[in-house]
Amino acid sequence: MLQISRLRNDKDAIIEALKKRNIEASDLINKAIELDDLRKKTQRENDELLAEMNKLSKEIGQLYKMGEREKAELLKAKTAELKEKIKQLSQDLEQYKMDLQEVLYQLPNVPNKLVPFGKDEADNEVVFEYGDVLHMPDDALPHWELAKKYDIIDFDLGNKITGAGFPVYKGKGAKFQRALINYFLDKNEEAGYREMQVPHLINEASGYGTGQLPDKEGQMYFVERDNLYLIPTAEVPVTNLYRDQMLYENDLPIKNTAYTPCFRREAGSYGAHVRGLNRLHQFDKVEIVRIEHPERSYQALDEMVEHVKQILIELGLPFRIVRLCGGDLGFTSALTYDFEVWSAAQKRWLEVSSVSNFEDFQANRLKLRFKNKEGKKQLVHTLNGSSLALPRVVAALLENNQTEQGTKVPEVLRSFLGFDYIN
Repeated sequence: MLQISRLRNDKDAIIEALKKRNIEASDLINKAIELDDLRKKTQRENDELLAEMNKLSKEIGQLYKMGEREKAELLKAKTAELKEKIKQLSQDLEQYKMDLQEVLYQLPNVPNKLVPFGKDEADNEVVFEYGDVLHMPDDALPHWELAKKYDIIDFDLGNKITGAGFPVYKGKGAKFQRALINYFLDKNEEAGYREMQVPHLINEASGYGTGQLPDKEGQMYFVERDNLYLIPTAEVPVTNLYRDQMLYENDLPIKNTAYTPCFRREAGSYGAHVRGLNRLHQFDKVEIVRIEHPERSYQALDEMVEHVKQILIELGLPFRIVRLCGGDLGFTSALTYDFEVWSAAQKRWLEVSSVSNFEDFQANRLKLRFKNKEGKKQLVHTLNGSSLALPRVVAALLENNQTEQGTKVPEVLRSFLGFDYIN
């Protein structure tokens, strides 16, 4: 959430920057400033009446002591009027605060200067490429055919149990999933991230804290009876570990990693590009989350990008990194890099990771601050990245490494598996 002070001080610059998102935000920003003015005015009036009532209360006490009961009763009548005014002002104040909050929730994060203009993913910028794009024979099988051939992933069985988008992993397929999760977690731990196990359901405050609520696109699974949401990513519970906390400068950086299943409705997703593992409602992902000093957050973002790079290089997957344009940028992000691996049988790029800097946008919602060396309170910066999401990594590994003997397992996973081929 953007700070109201920033909207006041940098109003024109923010309006211009949000145009990268194809948003004309001037009306919303003006409304926020207007509501904040009303809030401040009402707060002042309320404080003045409270001070006057306190003063009158003291006078009434003195008058009673002096035996001037009639004068005291007159002042008591006046305090009763003041109480009614204060009650109304307090109600108005709470309403202005709520209205302001609702307007601020509608404003996305301000894109970093590196974010290019653009409407959608077609306008994203490729900033790095690794490996040769594989060209396989026309009879090369896509991962959903390989999964059926090897009997390692059963999409029909998942559909029977739950519905489309909930696959069942079997035998070597289940073990392959587990190996990737352990490998990702081990790599993250080696890089200084502390492993956490977190709840897979969150309350409303947690959803608002990291920006998944309000759920404008209807992507969250909601358990109405308990007022809880299934997590779309481990980022949400891991970041919320620090909600409403005051940290100290020497606590930073905080680096955590977690494996969780993730749940997304993927409303509006359809077509051939969602077949197999390409888009699921439940999938496994390992996440890295950092809480950083504002002066170091972009250095931290670069470090996270390099970390994910090395994992994909070790897996032997051709990949590229794209910088998201304003039209494709997530609501809470200031700058995002997506990693895409090459799917040889499908002959297209598949996103497997997003690494983002949210600057202080989430921290403001979370009320997550730190005291610097001078004792001044500041909002931290939060960052997160997939390290990595499993479904499309599995899809690319199955397709790119298929041989007559079966799909060859990457060298770095063999110690976790005990076999060299999936067949």
